[in-house]
Amino acid sequence: MTKVDPSLCVACGDCAEVCPKDAITIDGICVIDADACVHCGLCIDECPSGALSE
Repeated sequence: MTKVDPSLCVACGDCAEVCPKDAITIDGICVIDADACVHCGLCIDECPSGALSE
């Protein structure tokens, strides 16, 4: 499961835009729906602040 470091997330929404399963919402920080996430890693690659990791 992709993890979010809330201290690094700037809620830019870049991760949500690239998610092929619409598993990410922005609610002050990035929130990942574990049931919808397919672990493709696109959000991790797209995150400009390094807030996302495996």
